Amino acid sequence: MSDEVQQPEYEFGAGILCVFGRQLKLFRERAGMDRAKFGSLTGYSASTIASFEQGRRIPPPKFIDGADEVLGAGGVLSASKKEVARAQYPAFFQDAARLEAKATALHVYATKAVPGLLQTEEYARAVFSMWRPLLDEEVITQRVAARLARQEIFSRTPLPTISFVIEEFVLRRPLGGRASMQGQLEQILLHGHRRNVEIQVMPIEREEHAGLDGPFTLIETKEGQRIAYVEAYKDSRLYTERKQVREIEEQYSILRAQALTPRESLALIEKLLGER
Repeated sequence: MSDEVQQPEYEFGAGILCVFGRQLKLFRERAGMDRAKFGSLTGYSASTIASFEQGRRIPPPKFIDGADEVLGAGGVLSASKKEVARAQYPAFFQDAARLEAKATALHVYATKAVPGLLQTEEYARAVFSMWRPLLDEEVITQRVAARLARQEIFSRTPLPTISFVIEEFVLRRPLGGRASMQGQLEQILLHGHRRNVEIQVMPIEREEHAGLDGPFTLIETKEGQRIAYVEAYKDSRLYTERKQVREIEEQYSILRAQALTPRESLALIEKLLGER
């Protein structure tokens, strides 16, 4: 990994999905099956099989394993499962998602919306529905599923250390409607009581603030490598050079000192829930 990695803009249906789709079609034709027959054996419609083969839809792991067996692919299709799964994410986030899934420690500073790891399905769908240019419904569904799948990190063994600093106005903005936001606040409280999770709120009235450069995520791997992920409009970078990562770590340390304590933060979230 280079010291600074800039990711290309996301293009749905490109790359690994098209490669996998071509392989799937070749194995299906070699087996002498049309899409309808193959679909009946794997539990999918002919139109869905066509979407898989054309790289327009992300096949789930269960389908890939089933297709490998039905078509006698000898493990060739199943070997692509991890790469295909990564295609659930926009290209700019794929490397960060891979690192996040294996992290021993994660520290997130959020300024625009509730962090993805804490989002409910309803809130996540509202966020993706508001993106401009508009996303197709199929893409929104896949993005939501991918975001929820990331939350398996909370129950992973061994438990990673996870912390969040969230701007107060993020918790006050009712994205998706007030009912959606109520469910979202309840979920944040639930995660905030986990032994390996600390959530802090940065109050609106603070006169000093160390995080004016915007949101970021700090990632530590089991090998002890420390990485910073910084995302902005159509531009996302992973930093591994120690000096740059250290600067962002220092920012986060000061932010935590300026924010409410975890206990005070959960009390504020309970107060916000009571106001709804």
